[in-house]
Amino acid sequence: MVLKKVKLPKFARKKIVVSVATLAALLLIWFSLGQQKAAPPKDPDRTPPLVMTGGDPYIRALMRTISASEAQDNDPYTALYGGQHIRDLSQHPNQCVTIVSGLHKGECTTAAGRYQLLSTTWDEKVQQYHPEHSQNSSDTVSESFQPKQQDAVVYAWLSDQNAWEIDINTELENGNLNEVLKHLSATWTSLGYGIETNSVTSQLPKIYQKALAEELALAKLPASAK
Repeated sequence: MVLKKVKLPKFARKKIVVSVATLAALLLIWFSLGQQKAAPPKDPDRTPPLVMTGGDPYIRALMRTISASEAQDNDPYTALYGGQHIRDLSQHPNQCVTIVSGLHKGECTTAAGRYQLLSTTWDEKVQQYHPEHSQNSSDTVSESFQPKQQDAVVYAWLSDQNAWEIDINTELENGNLNEVLKHLSATWTSLGYGIETNSVTSQLPKIYQKALAEELALAKLPASAK
């Protein structure tokens, strides 16, 4: 059987040419994207360094461990519960975000920052532990929620033996991390002995040891090199 050659109208031929060119362009884009290297996955055992400088390396490593569990984020100082971020750190954001799971599902929380502190907790602790605060003064101090202030307040709080019924520094130096986490779990419930463990909880000892090694190495550097 002989097939008759069909001649397409001029406008139809142009349409086919355009379609082929478009398909070729799309294939080229797809190929180029395929050649791009994927971003390396975030190291689950690494937590961002503290903004605060100085201080005991054991307490610093503990702070990084707490934030690894409470604020699993590359920018933890600006984190709200649920993963949103705030940019105004002039004070605690005090934004009530609905809890989506767990025992308190449906309620709301004002947890914010690297250590996911409630607004009421921050208001209390900033008066107790802010470095500008004088125990003999009734004046209020700056309510800044900047990273350096977040670190300073939590560092002083963890260093206060009267606040936790144990000497956290001594316990950590003696290798008793689990005992420390147990005492802190009433405040930070994801630390392994509370009611809201998460996917990171079981990794906290490993995270702590890695952070501690980094902090101990940093503490040995000359002040000018830190």
